[in-house]
Amino acid sequence: MKKIFIVVPILALLLGACGEAPPLWGAYQTPTSVSHAPRDAVPAALPTLTASPTVTALPTMTPQPSATATREPSATATRVVSLEDGTPVLPTVDGPAYFYYSQSGDSLKVVALHFGVDVEDIVANSELPDENVLLNPGTLLVIPEVLTDTTPNTQIFPDSEIVLSATSIDFDTLSYVEKAGGYLREHRDYLGSTGWSTGAESVERHAFENSFNPRLLLALIEYESGWLRGEPGNISQSDYPLGYIDVTKRGLFRQMMVAVQDLALGYYGWREGSLTELTFLDGTTKRIAPDLNAGSVAIQYYFAQKLSYERWLQTMDKNVGFPALYAELFGDPWVRAGSIEPLFPAGLTQPPLTLPFEPGKVWAYTGGPHSAWEHEGALAAIDFAPASNISGCVESDRWVLAPAAGLVVRSERGLVMLDLDGDGNEATGWNLMFLHIATEKRVPLGTWLEPNDRIGRPSCEGGISTGTHLHFARKYNGEWILADGPLAFNLDGWVAHAGDKPYAGTLTRGDETITASQVGEKWSVIVREVPPEDEE
Repeated sequence: MKKIFIVVPILALLLGACGEAPPLWGAYQTPTSVSHAPRDAVPAALPTLTASPTVTALPTMTPQPSATATREPSATATRVVSLEDGTPVLPTVDGPAYFYYSQSGDSLKVVALHFGVDVEDIVANSELPDENVLLNPGTLLVIPEVLTDTTPNTQIFPDSEIVLSATSIDFDTLSYVEKAGGYLREHRDYLGSTGWSTGAESVERHAFENSFNPRLLLALIEYESGWLRGEPGNISQSDYPLGYIDVTKRGLFRQMMVAVQDLALGYYGWREGSLTELTFLDGTTKRIAPDLNAGSVAIQYYFAQKLSYERWLQTMDKNVGFPALYAELFGDPWVRAGSIEPLFPAGLTQPPLTLPFEPGKVWAYTGGPHSAWEHEGALAAIDFAPASNISGCVESDRWVLAPAAGLVVRSERGLVMLDLDGDGNEATGWNLMFLHIATEKRVPLGTWLEPNDRIGRPSCEGGISTGTHLHFARKYNGEWILADGPLAFNLDGWVAHAGDKPYAGTLTRGDETITASQVGEKWSVIVREVPPEDEE
């Protein structure tokens, strides 16, 4: 591949990596301890339930949470099979096989990783796309059965109840916590940048900033410690309400930071095919059932970090485990999912996006695919830094521009969220996140932007940063879109590719390549082209 070398004045490009220290809210301070009545430790099975606040359910629909693959014996292998009159018939492979209907977010490459086969082993009765292209949900695939001793293949959670999807639009976190009447209603966190926050406010902010469903976070808190409807019964539940027994993770705020990372590692690890097995607290290792959905794997991974395999099986039980508690609190999640899924509809593509800065200005590609929010999670973000003769966190005269038209639905603490469908809700459609935008001259909430309108200036605001830069990520229907995946970042034809570790990687366009560098080396330089009509 040919690399771009652009002749520019010798400038020190600002170090552009996102920090790994406390995130956007500032330093956490442990709240004053409060004594509570004794409470038994939460068992692996469902705790005793009491009446919960009434929630408004969506119209009743028939849920379909059953497995999407069945096993059948078959004979000879063929890629595409049809009769002479063109009528398709079921393809076959040698030996036992799965009949698998593709799910939202599937590509042939990832499906092959899940099932432990090569892409070439997968057959269908219709022409299949490239291995890195999204499959239309419901595409029938026939896949050799090679896996043994997997986790149960019962789907326990829809994807839309994990991410901040449209099922969360009618949910009022603060009101629900107040009506639930438990300790979470009284709890306060002190955050260095924003002062005191209620427990409900902390949950809601974690949900929005990490793009997770607030119902899920509340249910995990209730299952682990009883904070939602009752009182913590011991020191463990008081100090570690999400079950991470580690003095460095004490308090609700730090506990939720770890929880959202584990949920993201499960959900997006399955999405990208990097996660295919679970290791439990007792050392047991199991291959993940290949026909599970990302939402189910997220829950399985979360609890596998804390439980032995036997206790984990109890917790996954839909009748007495965590899924049962969730349904008790919020109703059947599959009913809500039935109204909005699949999250990735057939034929989904990224809308046209330009590079998010001014034409003719020198920037650097300082961060290949890395986590969208917390230190670990969906590798959905990339970084750009403006050229400067001073390194570090300094004021910049450069502008971050809107890559497409949209409505500003968040503008706070260094962050701007641009809603491209203009419905005013980031849980639906395409949304673009711009982080480290300076407060001064930042576009206000509620502004409609046209392409190339100004969003603000890059900075170090919104968390710990090693230098002035822009952290840029995309969401669709509440799910982070992996920067290098079936819907890879494409900016003016520059396509993102991941490297061998977070922040590494390239942008390619035709035979041109730009390589990410956190210190702005010459091979990371990128200049957006000036439109011909603007050239003098």
